[in-house]
Amino acid sequence: MSHDQYALVVRAGENMIRIVKSPDFAPLRSTVLGWEVRDVEAVVGWLIGRGVETEKYPWVQDQEHGIWSTPSGDKVAWFKDPDGNVLSASQHH
Repeated sequence: MSHDQYALVVRAGENMIRIVKSPDFAPLRSTVLGWEVRDVEAVVGWLIGRGVETEKYPWVQDQEHGIWSTPSGDKVAWFKDPDGNVLSASQHH
């Protein structure tokens, strides 16, 4: 939609997303944005197929794909954007 010195504005379906630029940016060590998905394994496979690497935290059971299974059965995978922000995809039961 637009890209100027202040922000990038895009559309995702019917939603507008405005991403502000920051000259003194430093990525956080925790998740800054996450998506709930129906099938986290399929989403992770799709991301890996496009060159995205998932984070392989030591406490994550699935070290091949980086998918953590919670005690309640939820599943979460983390990955980073090009700026180092931690993002997640999660499947909830």
